[in-house]
Amino acid sequence: MTTGAADGSAEGPQQPGAAEDLDDDFGADPGLADRLAAIDDDTAERRAASLRAGLDDFELDDEDLALLEGSEAGADGVVELPALPVLAIVGRPNVGKSALVNRILGRREAVVEDVPGVTRDRVSYKAEWMGRGFTLVDTGGWEPDARGIDAAVAAQAEVAVDLADAVIFVVDVNVGATSTDEHVVRMLRSSRKPVLLAANKSDDAIKDPEAAVLWSLGLGEPHPVSAIHGRGVADLLDEAMKVLPEESAVAKRQVGGPRRVAILGRPNVGKSSLLNKAAGEERVVVNEIAGTTRDPVDEQVELGGKVWTFVDTAGIRKRVHLQQGADFYASLRTAAALEKAEVAVVVLDVTEPISVQDLRIIDLVLESGRALVLAYNKWDLLDDERRRYLEREIEQDLAHVAWAPRVNISARTGRHLEKLVPALETALASWDTRIPTGKFNALVAELVAEHPHPVRGGKQPRILFGTQAATRPPTFVLFTTGFLDPQYRRFIQRRLREVYGFEGTPIVVNMRVREKRRR
Repeated sequence: MTTGAADGSAEGPQQPGAAEDLDDDFGADPGLADRLAAIDDDTAERRAASLRAGLDDFELDDEDLALLEGSEAGADGVVELPALPVLAIVGRPNVGKSALVNRILGRREAVVEDVPGVTRDRVSYKAEWMGRGFTLVDTGGWEPDARGIDAAVAAQAEVAVDLADAVIFVVDVNVGATSTDEHVVRMLRSSRKPVLLAANKSDDAIKDPEAAVLWSLGLGEPHPVSAIHGRGVADLLDEAMKVLPEESAVAKRQVGGPRRVAILGRPNVGKSSLLNKAAGEERVVVNEIAGTTRDPVDEQVELGGKVWTFVDTAGIRKRVHLQQGADFYASLRTAAALEKAEVAVVVLDVTEPISVQDLRIIDLVLESGRALVLAYNKWDLLDDERRRYLEREIEQDLAHVAWAPRVNISARTGRHLEKLVPALETALASWDTRIPTGKFNALVAELVAEHPHPVRGGKQPRILFGTQAATRPPTFVLFTTGFLDPQYRRFIQRRLREVYGFEGTPIVVNMRVREKRRR
């Protein structure tokens, strides 16, 4: 039997009637670190080897044996790679740009819905065709004389063209060339970038004559395609490969291995403003309308002398199964972006009380096992009265993540944004930490000697051996003769934090209950 508890749940509030919390009974042990430091590495390893030999008397399966052989922590290097050529897809709203992106990628990556204006930011994806890699950029619909959020969306589309090596201009063949399309053509001509004209929604050969009418736009031969069915997309990509350079003339050289940082939070807490301020440009659309961001937006930014990949995500409104349309798919992509990230920055709006939704987002990070940093945004708007209430809310509601680094920032003004880097570095260093097997078993022996596990049902579970099975997050496995109370596992986790810090990362403690071999 194998059981485990993530750090987030194991360090939560006590339930009535639960077994005694050993940390409450005995408090911190300030001398523990010194006692462990006094045990030299050779002695600790010899003790661990003796305990490991004792496991041979117990029933172990192949998975146990593989675990005991140990695993090596990976290393992260930063390597410069050639800048991939950039292919941007532009057009007026609802002509099928995101559907074409999904067809080229071969998967449902971009959010698609049968209403105009679903895509708002310029969103980059890594793509490949005939062995050649390139960056595919999806954009929001471009409209002249746009107002409000639509103007910001159109501006992002223009930036995408400026930062592209070639452009695919998508037109709806069923509607034909409109006055808006002609405005887009003028914008594309002024950019002096190679342009391919895609006559989308040409679902069969009957539509091809209608595509021919688009010669009037003056962009060369129209390419009839159907993003939904895939018709003509291969031929379009063949033409795109002819005009794309081997290495981008506009994109920055790629940096392989920058740490990935997901920015999470409720709608309208300032996630996109944080990314824009970190990037030093209006990278994503910011608007007071909640839920502006829908697709995760990656951007490499330089902070604190290091390159990071920041991922702006859609605000998580409510439970995914209660959402509809674009919001539903945006939530799924936010969860996927978190899985690809290494550390999550959860943005909290200090001008509003900490909500159930904030706690649910933090729990989502804990369940994913990612490192965690809490960013308290809009600090410049905080008055003394609200600050007193906030400190009380943090103490009551966020006690289970007291180990997460806290940064007080203003994404709008950039105040204290530089403090985000040390917090990220601390969290990632803890996330990558590996404790030597000898030292871990010495720690467990100290704890068991001082505070043995309570007797349950006339039996007292023994810890036979312990090892760190993995990093990212630090995951420990205890081979035991019986089930350990959740409170005892919490006790071990807290002592681990006392000695080794683990600031900014959850800790997982799993058990493997094993019986003695029958003779």
